[in-house]
Amino acid sequence: MKIVILERNSVGTDVSVDCISDFGEVTVYRNTVTVEEVRERVKDADVIIANKSPLREETLKDAPNVKLICEFATGYDNCDLDYCKSRGIKVTNVVDYCTGMVAQHTFALALALSEKLPHYDSYVKSGEYSAQDRFSNFDLPFYELEGKTWGIVGMGNIGRRVARIAEAMGCRVIFHSVTGRSTCTEYEQVDKDTLLAESDFLSLHCPLSDLTRNFIDADALKKMKKAAVLINVARGRVVDNTALYEALVKGEIAAAGLDVVENEPLELSNPLSKLKDSNQLIITPHLAWASVEARTRCVQGAYENIAAFLQGEARNVVNP
Repeated sequence: MKIVILERNSVGTDVSVDCISDFGEVTVYRNTVTVEEVRERVKDADVIIANKSPLREETLKDAPNVKLICEFATGYDNCDLDYCKSRGIKVTNVVDYCTGMVAQHTFALALALSEKLPHYDSYVKSGEYSAQDRFSNFDLPFYELEGKTWGIVGMGNIGRRVARIAEAMGCRVIFHSVTGRSTCTEYEQVDKDTLLAESDFLSLHCPLSDLTRNFIDADALKKMKKAAVLINVARGRVVDNTALYEALVKGEIAAAGLDVVENEPLELSNPLSKLKDSNQLIITPHLAWASVEARTRCVQGAYENIAAFLQGEARNVVNP
């Protein structure tokens, strides 16, 4: 069996993918971006492992042997599921491999912003702390999480993990279901306006869809508390980046922590790239999912998906 890994570097070169060779002849590419690259590289493949590479009719039509596509990811936006189904090509993803890490990063961003850690780290390293005549400094006010309201959009695995951590830290947890079909009963479900008005911290954990695109827009930001902190570890286009820039500049909200932006990598034309104050805005390069442990689980998940497929079992198939 011929297996092609189109984006080996998507799981990091420090994590081995050698286990995949248990199933046959493996051809590995560091990265694959263009339609032309994909079409050429998959033409003899039985199994394709990918992450963002476009997998649709124009790239798969000349690949008659493909039986299985495995995502090195939970998302599968890069695949045309209907076309794959019409060809009998199964598409699988890896679920719940980075839940703990994304929740951890949510709080890393929230705590850094709420405690003004960039300011105080700089204060010490600049020599100002050493030069002062008192033991402490707290010139920039900061606040506790205990007693605050933590709002969540997207009460799936990650949202629920964040809710439990927020609750453990003394927060009241509320959430909003974009679809209105959430089965979560452990926490208070509220409408969008209530979520915006009452959240001291608002974290986004929802998939991108027509319902969530620009969910946080200029109007939404105006309804938030001026002291609110927004955290987006979902998808970049859930937040209108231009509107967020304006809100931060005008002081409509206190701060934002982002692991995702509208177009990645961050474009210099994105107005958020102008904001250099890390006490107001922290942007990390879409790494919330990418601990060594999570990336190792991702590869193992793809391995198990292939093994199941070869045994005639449907494991994590997203287009049954």
